[in-house]
Amino acid sequence: MKVIHFNRKKRQNSNYSIEGIYSSLRNELGDRIKIETVECPFTSNGFFRRLYNCIYAAFKQGDINHVTGDVHYLNLFFKKKVSVLTIHDCGPLQRLNGIKCFILKLFWYTIPVSRAEYIVAVSQSTKTEILKYVKCEPDKIKVIYNPVSPLFVRADKEFNRQNPVILQVGTSINKNLSRLIKALAGVNCKLVIIGKLSTEQLEKLAANKIDYKNYIGLTGEEVFEQYKACDILAFVSTHEGFGMPIIEANAVGRPVITGNLLSMPEVAGDAACIVDPFNSDEIKKGIQKIINDDIYRNDLIEKGYRNVQKFNRDIISNQYFELYWKLFLDREEG
Repeated sequence: MKVIHFNRKKRQNSNYSIEGIYSSLRNELGDRIKIETVECPFTSNGFFRRLYNCIYAAFKQGDINHVTGDVHYLNLFFKKKVSVLTIHDCGPLQRLNGIKCFILKLFWYTIPVSRAEYIVAVSQSTKTEILKYVKCEPDKIKVIYNPVSPLFVRADKEFNRQNPVILQVGTSINKNLSRLIKALAGVNCKLVIIGKLSTEQLEKLAANKIDYKNYIGLTGEEVFEQYKACDILAFVSTHEGFGMPIIEANAVGRPVITGNLLSMPEVAGDAACIVDPFNSDEIKKGIQKIINDDIYRNDLIEKGYRNVQKFNRDIISNQYFELYWKLFLDREEG
């Protein structure tokens, strides 16, 4: 059996968590299943580039074809009975409206879902969202969590209570950086931001007198170094399909503050300070509690070590192994 993972084309200075996730899984499954990767020849911009990506992918099919995320439309010309599509979130459908939302829903969700034998949702929250927007049998959607990367391992560090380093991963609108900046105004800390900052975000950082550092285009190893150097992970997003930084921080041993919406409480469990991401005052209080309450902070760290075990690569790779073999055997019987 040959499984093909279809990936989007890499963009310059972008973090590629999806590709990292499946690279880790391929390493786990490598001695049991032959898995190859196919990268789109073009970035996902414009009708003709996307159409060419679809045609290119159609000629690269294997025994099992798995679109790993983002470029959902790739399975347009795939053999349905051996196709898997991973959907990481439905956030774009919330941010768009009118004709753009209609086109996105049709070509990224409705048609791709109908053209796949199974859908992988990375959280129960994402499965619920998919069923909200697309009509399909619930049993067609399998919830398989993302695994924590082997890069992220325990790295003990003395907490810097006087001037803690707060790590923010991501700068897109759903990452809620603006409200975090407001929450940190007057808090003695250093904010480390991974991701390209907009003009508006730079202005807010300056207006709120935030001491910050910004990094773009880091490797996985370099991201891990930032986790090791930080004291707290801030991940108070307004929308997430999963929330990889939560379990990455859990694995490294850093306290987490995250949002109370969608997948974040599901992924974090009791191993994070859960707050309303739309309330900057509540975010500030949560951060101050982590800084000032040693018992609470250490309890979050210990719970994090336990929580991350749910996202063990062995467990998750076995779930994919079973899914691929089911598809392959059903094909042979068919």
